[in-house]
Amino acid sequence: MNLHTTGIIISREYLNKVKKKSFLLTTFLVPILFAAMCVLPTIIMMGTKESAKKIAVIDRSGIVAPTLEDSETASYVVLSDADPEQIKLELSALGYDALLSISELDAEARTVSADVYSNKPLGLDLSENLGGKINSAVEAYRIDQSGVDNLKEIMKDVKSNVKLHAYTLDEEGREKVSESGVYMIVSMLLGMIIYMFIALFGGMVMSSVIEEKASRVVEVLVSSVKATELMFGKIIGVALVALTQFFLWIVLTVAIVGIVGAVSGQSLFAGADATEMVQTMGGVSADQAEAVTQALSDESEMNVILSTVGNLPFGKIILCFVLFFVFGYMLYASLFAAIGSAVENEGDTQQLQIPITIPLLLGFFIAIYAFKAPDSALVFWGSMIPFTSPIVMLARLPFGVANWEIILSIALLVATFAACAWVSAKIYKVGILMFGKKSTWKDLWKWLKQS
Repeated sequence: MNLHTTGIIISREYLNKVKKKSFLLTTFLVPILFAAMCVLPTIIMMGTKESAKKIAVIDRSGIVAPTLEDSETASYVVLSDADPEQIKLELSALGYDALLSISELDAEARTVSADVYSNKPLGLDLSENLGGKINSAVEAYRIDQSGVDNLKEIMKDVKSNVKLHAYTLDEEGREKVSESGVYMIVSMLLGMIIYMFIALFGGMVMSSVIEEKASRVVEVLVSSVKATELMFGKIIGVALVALTQFFLWIVLTVAIVGIVGAVSGQSLFAGADATEMVQTMGGVSADQAEAVTQALSDESEMNVILSTVGNLPFGKIILCFVLFFVFGYMLYASLFAAIGSAVENEGDTQQLQIPITIPLLLGFFIAIYAFKAPDSALVFWGSMIPFTSPIVMLARLPFGVANWEIILSIALLVATFAACAWVSAKIYKVGILMFGKKSTWKDLWKWLKQS
């Protein structure tokens, strides 16, 4: 393979890609989308607060109404000796948005039943708020009826809140603060990022091959250069495009988020309740959101998080990310290039593409759950098998991986890439000049043997 000729092809492929409008559009659009994902949940949360509701309350138990206090989202009007059936029919006429009807107290079960009626369905937040207030009122009643003095205070004293402090030990026995939640987030992010890039830019190689084959440009190219040089030039050229775009995405995203934070950060988050923000963004319950908020506001907890981030082996992570991305991409790109050479349009790639995308997806799903048991047999072998190791090994790294495992995984990946590249080059050499026939795996096997 002539390195000078391959270099010319790499340069041509790179410049053709970066000069396209689609490249410029995605390069500047994606960072805006990433930045929007950071601030949109807060904006949406602040913009979707339910308007204040006026709620009529008929409380036949006598224990719930005293606990209902007006808030920004609801005001309560207690109706004495009113008929619920009559009020239901005249809700709008009486100026009420809903009717909360509480049954008489069940002395044996020490509870009540509650029904709410409205002309329009109530929002989830308001419904959960009402349910919480009713349950709190029943719990308070049960405490009062228990006959135990100061039971409420006793229950508070009994409830514990022991925080487990985790440390990892290095080879010299030194302690390092360790927070599993931080490792989980880093693990999932690394797995998702490398999966996205391998799938995205591997597919780009296939599309580029199909485009040149369909336009018959490839016939001119192979008359001047070897098919192998053309394939590897295309793969490396797209890899350089990927690294360029990835770098620009990081720089632009950080810049946009920084500018938005400096210009409107204070006013944007000033009116947002921290607990509601965590609940909305994380999709967790109110109690869980409150616990997370307290942890983040606790200076010691924040120090634990920052210490854990500081203890991450960023040098090893970055080096491994580059190595696994480059060789993982090259592995899949060579396979995608072979598939692209065997078809004339992207509609014909589905049958040939499935066996390649399955291990890629399998690696992604293993990586997503790797934080649960990073040293389990499934995750370990997923980080060793070359077709899944680029994704799974990156997800394992934050939890600590022995150097011999990383070296072995990279060695297997490089060896597999070399073998697949050799096979793909043979298929590419024949397939790139085949026209007028829909290729199958049987055809690819014939091309491999005849070349």
